[in-house]
Parts: sequence; C-alpha cells; structure tokens
Amino acid sequence: MAAEMEEKGFEHMGLDGRLLRAVAELGWAVPTAIQARAIPLAMEGRDLLARARTGSGKTGAYGLPLLHKLLGIKEASPAVPQAVRALVLVPSAELARQVGHTLRRLAAFCARQLRVAELCGHSDIAEQRPVLMEQPDIVVGTPGRVLAHVAGHSLALRPWLELLVLDEADLLLSFGFGDDIRALLWCRWCPPSRGCRAVPISSSSPVQVVPPEPRLPGRSQLQQFQLRCGTEEDKFLLLAALLKLRLLRGRALLFVGSLARAFRVKLFLEQFGIAACALNPQLPARSRCHVIAQFNRGLYDYIVATDEEGPAEPPRHRPRKGGTARKGDKKGDRKGQPPQCPQDPEFGVSRGIDFQNVAAVINFDVPNSVETYIHRVGRTARGDSPGTALTLALPDELEGLRRIEDTLAAENGQSMLQPYEFRMEEIETLRYRCRDAMRAVTKQAVREARLRELRQELLNCEKLKVYFEDNPRDLQALRHDRPLHPASVQPHLGHVPDYLVPPSLRGIADPNPKKRKCPRGAGARRGGSKVRDPKSPQNPP
Repeated sequence: MAAEMEEKGFEHMGLDGRLLRAVAELGWAVPTAIQARAIPLAMEGRDLLARARTGSGKTGAYGLPLLHKLLGIKEASPAVPQAVRALVLVPSAELARQVGHTLRRLAAFCARQLRVAELCGHSDIAEQRPVLMEQPDIVVGTPGRVLAHVAGHSLALRPWLELLVLDEADLLLSFGFGDDIRALLWCRWCPPSRGCRAVPISSSSPVQVVPPEPRLPGRSQLQQFQLRCGTEEDKFLLLAALLKLRLLRGRALLFVGSLARAFRVKLFLEQFGIAACALNPQLPARSRCHVIAQFNRGLYDYIVATDEEGPAEPPRHRPRKGGTARKGDKKGDRKGQPPQCPQDPEFGVSRGIDFQNVAAVINFDVPNSVETYIHRVGRTARGDSPGTALTLALPDELEGLRRIEDTLAAENGQSMLQPYEFRMEEIETLRYRCRDAMRAVTKQAVREARLRELRQELLNCEKLKVYFEDNPRDLQALRHDRPLHPASVQPHLGHVPDYLVPPSLRGIADPNPKKRKCPRGAGARRGGSKVRDPKSPQNPP
C-alpha cells in the first residue's frame, strides 16, 4: 500500500484541497516512504508509533493529517469554540521553531482557519501569553515551557485537546522530560477520556506501528568514510588540507566533543583564512537561530558544533556544564569556560535543527554513541540530496568507532564505513603551517574568544537595554573593559603557495580561490556533496 501511495501521490490520500495546494507550492511531488505509510493510517484516526531517518519528511507525515483533522472539526461544526486542539511536543527550542514554520507553510491556504503558536525558551513566558490568549489551534513547544503555561493558567488543554504528537519521542521520553510529559498527560489539565492521536500514549485504541526505515540512507545517497589519525596534530593537519585545498566541496558541519574544542577548531580555521562559526549552546535561542540562518543563507560555509548534553534535565534543575573532557583539552579548557553560562537544556544540535544544503559532515571527534553518530550524520543527505560523512579517529577513539561500525553493519547487512584512502605524506609540506596555527590558538585565546562572544551578546541583548538605561556605568564598563584577543591571525597562513600544494593534488586543489560575488555556499555548490580522494582524483567517492 505504501509503495502504491508513493507512486500515486498526495492527491489520492483524501487530504483537504487547501493542503494539497500547499504541498504543491512546497514542491513535494510524491510522498516520502514515511509519509506514504503514516498518513493513510493517521487519516483513519489510528494512534501511530513511527520511526524514520532524519530528513525523511516526518513533520509532513504527522502535520498533514493533523491539519486535515482540525479543518474537518471546524467545518463540521462552525459554532465550535476556538481552542487549542493539537499539541506538538519537541525536545528543543530550535526544533519547535522549525516544526512551527513547516506547519504554517502547510497551512498557508487555510491560515485564517488554523493558527499555530510556538512555546519554547526563545522568548519570555510573559511575551507568549498574549499569543495564547488568542487560543491558537496548534501549540508547538518544549514540555517544560508548555507545562509552565499550563501551571500559570495561560494555556488550557481541557476539555478541547484532540491531538498529541511527540516529535523525537525517544529524546522526550529518555532525557529528563518524563515528569513534565506525565504531568501534561495524566494530571487534571489533560482530558481524561479523549484519545490523543499521532504518537504513542496510553489510549483506548491500539497503537499502529509503522515499519521502520533504515536510520541512514544507503551508499548510493550517503557515503560514509573513516580515517584513522596517529596524533592530534594529524587531525588538524588533515582538516586544514581538506578545507584549505578545497578537497571537500560544499558546506559542511564539523562536530567536536566539547564547546572549548569547538572554539579551538574555529580559531584554527581562521588562521588559514577559513571563515567558520561555532554554534554556542550557552547563547540564547534567538542568537543560535540567527547563526543557523546565516549558515542556511550561505554566509558561512562551515559550522563547528558540539554534541548537546541533550535536554537531560528540565529547567528547574541545575544543568550540566560544558561537554565531555577529551584527551588534549586538559583542565585548562574546562577552567576556561566562562562562569554562570549553563548550557540551555532546550538546545540540541545533532538532532532537530534544519541545516540546509549540507554537503558533508565531518566528525572531527568520534561520537560517544551510535545514536549520536546517526544524528550527526543525518544532517546531510536529507531528502533526495546526496551527502558525505567523514569520521576522524585517534588510537584511543578506535573502540568507539568499532562499535559504530559494527552496529551499522548489523543493521544494513554490509559494512557502511569505508576507509578513506588518504596518504598523509602528501600533505607533509603543510605540517609546519599547521603547527604555527595550532600554537597561535592557545587556551587563553580560546577562553577570550568565548568571553568576547558573551560580551557581544550582552551588548546586543534587547532584554538588557532597559537595565543599561538605568545603569549607564555598567554599560560603559562593559564597553570599555580590557580588550580581548582571541588569537593573533597570521596573514601568511591564509595564502598557500603553489609549491606547497602536493603534485598529486594540483589538478583538484584550489587553495586560493578568487573572492566570489555571491554569498558563501550559494549558486553552483548548492546541494553538492563530494570529498575528493587524492589517490583517484578523476573518481571522487
């Protein structure tokens, strides 16, 4: 049945005509596999438990039947009171924005009938209350923020709530949101007799399990490589060669294990004139979303991101700080963390966020679990676009890499992580430059880069404007505090003379590209995905 639906298209699913117009506007020609399986069952009113790989269209799979159901309720009884009838719970503020945006696009031709509101940590509770007073039909939010509004009597779920969706349910049920979700589902605020649809909760009707898809695309779409590095210096040397010689084409996400390490990689790349940004979980959601929007518009080619601690603790608990300590970071990196800047418990990077047109994912540090690997790599090869993943591993990371490799092989029936054949001796001419760049990025430089970003955030914060108006001396002190020097950039490292380019790479390397008039990442590289193999330049993997 699913295969037939994929071939026939959305128009044969019985969806409202306004939703079909929106689908056509979005360019969704045929449903994805998860949409073809889930939408017909949801249209029948079944409770669903579905798992599909990232980028496979899960939001559309539950969003279309949800919107169709709400339209049907309003048209069947025009006098029905305006109320919140659908609740979508997500683990992060970024995902809430993304889901809300997608639902509004799907409801573009019925916007007067259906309204969507987002509740998460990107704005104050007081700012969100006027939105809730209008009784939006759909609320998208994190469990903690939704529960706060319910407890504050600015959001009423009883007696009109009809539909419930748990998006990224494994995260919601595993990482500290359990108490909040139980409070929402089984406390006095939730309807005691209504069956909430779409994702698994206790209800009177049996749960329909949608057959799971592979968690990552196959080799024809996603190419996964591993490269074993002897030393930490080799990792940085290889990264500089891949990006500076442009052996990797297109925009990329670089994942590391801690925030201090993310800033170290960012400052290292800046030594070579490579513009990159670090996605800082200590900044407010609006600032993080601004960085992501800049990347999606093509202003940056590279984002360095850390593994989130996950929404491991609800906001009422004290969140954990920083990331997992790694060999090479030592105590200095931990001490360098600016004080009183806990990581946002509603923040997530490797899951949920819609990074657009990501050609490659580089695991600069081996992820600590198979799940983390899958969600990192899932940022590329989304939809039908191709993608590449490259994991760099030190000797002490090989055990973790083997676990990932064995799990993926068992799930797919074949080895998925291919060795990336790269002769390190070919880039030895760049090693002394790599060492110069690494020496420039000291622990003090990393610390001051983080402090400078936080200071800039304070100066630009809208919420502090009134405070600074009442306390001008504090503003003056902040502006005229001692200058911070994250790292002294050495201009000569930004230019790579031809004689330093290995002869075997001169046909494909482009170390000093001319400045483009268009933004970074735009134009011809949109959606491209190649990491070129120096041994076979004519046949990139």
